[in-house]
Parts: sequence; C-alpha cells; structure tokens
Amino acid sequence: LDFPVTALPCQSRTPPWFHEQRSGLLFSSTSTASSGRLISSVAKIKGWPCQQDGSSQNDKGIRSGLDLPEDIFWYIHALMPLRDAARAACVSHAFLQSWRCYPYLIFSKEVLGLEENAFREAEITRDLISKVDHILQRHSGIGVKKLKLDFLSATNVDSSSIDSWLHRAVTPGIEELTLKLPLDSNAEYSFPCSLLSNRNANSIRDLQLSFCAIRSTVDLGCLRTLTTLYLYSVRITGSELECLLSNSLSLEWLTMVGCKEIVWLKIPCLLKRLHSLRVNECKMLKVIESYAPNLSTICFSGHVVQMLGSLQVKTLKMSCFHQCNILRYAGTKLLCIVPNVEELRISSRAEISQDRMKHASVFGDSAQLRQMPEHRHDTLKKFKIYGFCSAKSLVDLTCHILETTSSLKRVKLDTSYGYARCYASGRCYPYYTEQIMEARNAVLAVETYIMGKVPPTVKFNLVQPCSRCRALVP
Repeated sequence: LDFPVTALPCQSRTPPWFHEQRSGLLFSSTSTASSGRLISSVAKIKGWPCQQDGSSQNDKGIRSGLDLPEDIFWYIHALMPLRDAARAACVSHAFLQSWRCYPYLIFSKEVLGLEENAFREAEITRDLISKVDHILQRHSGIGVKKLKLDFLSATNVDSSSIDSWLHRAVTPGIEELTLKLPLDSNAEYSFPCSLLSNRNANSIRDLQLSFCAIRSTVDLGCLRTLTTLYLYSVRITGSELECLLSNSLSLEWLTMVGCKEIVWLKIPCLLKRLHSLRVNECKMLKVIESYAPNLSTICFSGHVVQMLGSLQVKTLKMSCFHQCNILRYAGTKLLCIVPNVEELRISSRAEISQDRMKHASVFGDSAQLRQMPEHRHDTLKKFKIYGFCSAKSLVDLTCHILETTSSLKRVKLDTSYGYARCYASGRCYPYYTEQIMEARNAVLAVETYIMGKVPPTVKFNLVQPCSRCRALVP
C-alpha cells in the first residue's frame, strides 16, 4: 500500500477498553463470555457488508491474536482516518480484510502525505493518481459511505481515470460524494449522471462538484435523500439545473459559485424542504425565480439580478461590489419583493467613492439636523453602518433610527470602513491621512449629536482606527 508504517494507531495488543459513545457500547478485549451479544449489537447498529456468508459466530472470535470479534475489528477500522487505516492494514491480516470495505475514502495530497515542499507539481499529480489508483483497484466497492476526490492542486488528471474511480466507489449505500477537479481543467470533464440512478440515488445525501460539467441530467434517478448540493465552477445550463432540482425533493441547502452558464435560476415548488440558497459570482445570471415555500435565507454575491416568484425570505444578504445604486435598489424595489425579510445585509463598495466624494458635513454652515418623515421601525433590533463618517445624511439617519425604534438592541457605527483591524503586535491597516482625519470627525459627530440620543437599553459600539493610527495625524 506504500504507506509508512510509523506511529500505528493499533499496536500488537488492543487497549484494555474501547469505548464508542455514539453506539453506547463499551467493549472489553479481555472478556469473551458475551462476544455473541457484542456481535449481534454491532451488526444491528452498523451492518457490515464485507461479512462472509459462510463464517459462523465462532469463527469471528480471535483475530490476529486479539480477543475481538471480526465485527468489532471492522468497526474500529472504520473509525480510523484513511492513512491510519491503511497503515493498520499493512501489519494486520484482520484489518487487511476490512480495508477492502473501508467506508470513508478521502483522497487529497494532504491525506496521502504529498507535501508541496518535497515534490514538484507534476510529481504530486503523478503520485496522487498512482496512490488513488492503487487503493481503489483493491477496494471491493462495497460499503463505501463517503468518497472525496480532491485534485484542485493537481494537473492533467485523465478523464478515464476519474470515470474508473467513480464507477468503482460510487455504489449503493454511498452518502457523500465530493469531486474537486484541477483549477486548470476548464470544467471539461462531464460528470456521469448515470452514476446517480437506480440504487445509488437512494442513499446520496451530500453532493459537491467543482470544475466539471453536468450534462444529460435526464439520466439522473430520483435523488430522494439528497439534502446538500454544492456546485463550484460547474458548467450547467438553467434547464439542466432545473431537471436536477426536480429530482431532489429533500434538498435543504443549495450553493452555486461561479457557474457561468446559468442565466435563469428556477427553483420549483416541489422543494418544500429547501431553506438556504447561496449564489456567488454567477456572471451570466439575470433572474432568480423561486417557488420553494420554506426558502428563508438567500445569500447573493454578484451583479444585481431580478427576483421573481413567491419569496418568503427572512434573511437576505447581498454583496454587489462592482455595481452602484444598490442602496436605492434595496429601498425602492427589493423590500417589495421580499416583504417578510427580518435581516437585511447590503454590501456595496462601488456605491459611493468616499475618497473622491465631498460630503455635506454635519459641522458645516447649515449644521441643523433635518427632521425626517415620521415613520416608526418597531421591529428593528440591530443597526450597523460600516464606513460611518461625519456626513450630515448619516448622522440624520442614525438619529432617526434611535428616535423611532423602540425594539432596538444594538447599534454599531464603524468609522474604519470595515477594513481589517489593527493588531496588538503593532501591524496596522495602511490608512490614508484623509481617512484618519475623517474618522476623527466622525467620532466627534457621534459624541456631539448621537450619544445623547442612545437609550440606556441599547448596546452602542463605536469603532475607530487604533490609537497608533490616530497618532500618525497631528
């Protein structure tokens, strides 16, 4: 198996006690009177697929000089990480038998001990492919619960090898499948959807695919147990995704990152368990249309898209770093689309250029604060502004919120633009002189116009550059 046999997790003798909290069983290596009951209990809990039909309970007693049933060996072996399990199989005949049915196949350069400092990139790829090939060719394909193929840092992985590995390990009973192909693969590999048909589709719970394509979704079976779907830089069209979602009636979490072929994301009403949707940087996406009745959280990053359907969203987080007028869109259109929203977070770095825009300062000639229209916000609990400055409009808004919100619990005004904090070690964020001066004015504005209006029940937090940064400007 080509693994170093050092620091073995199992020595020549089994520890006197083995305790597995999840099963509630306590196993003793010195007691044989109840071995039959132990075998029966473990079999009921786990169900070992590698058991030989012809072996009796008496044949499962002493293995390799250890007074443990074969079932317990397999159970202990399954709890080991892959490298430790392989090392144990190198020196133990009992563990070598269970190695052919090892359930958690997680392959990456870290797991297989391929350090970047010791090998060149091409050598890492070659050794990674060789080790995965070696292990899977000797695996029975029975009893696999989790398969993870992480080749993000590899290069030139042959499609035929990937197909061979998947067909070998994706068998009935598999619950988690993760496929991460090399960054430079351009998503040319087409994931074989036929793998997830019939009995294989009945057990899969977690599917994560990166840098590949999904075509021929008509070959998919009914993914009745799939709860988590994660697609990263996957080439899939809107119609193909809709077909995939329509076969995933138990889906709860849907994440899509960098899927550039999606233009119209349609989520059918059949997904009654879906509660969380995350969409990041899908550059061609124009419309999100959802009829999932229990979709409560949407996290979106990218250009503003049109939202349609029956949205009962309570938490909405939007990050639009390359587009302006996001706040106007949120105030005039977005809240009408999601009327039940309870938590709204808007991030927009291109909304206003703080460095080039001249604000009407609260300390200017017309220093009197405006009286904003009376409108109460009695359900608002948290209010935060990042990049708070001495602009009169921001001071007006903060005072208005404090005066018209009886349910308010927390207020945070951050004058540091939300940048990384300064560290106690002495490393500070490289602020411009103008930014430090404006932060100083913002603090003065808070002390002059805002602090006196903060109710005693509200936790108020004012964030500013550290004392070292402030000392740089006289």
